[in-house]
Amino acid sequence: MEVFKIALSIMAQGMVGIFVVIAIISLIVALMGWIGANTGKKNDKKTGA
Repeated sequence: MEVFKIALSIMAQGMVGIFVVIAIISLIVALMGWIGANTGKKNDKKTGA
């Protein structure tokens, strides 16, 4: 039973790490999309004027 508890804690740490990585990647992608959308709008305004 002790080995099972150790394995559970290791799996839990791995899952937390995976969720943290997914959250960081999605934040980076959202930031890049937001920056891209803003720069795109600025460029459109410049070319439109």
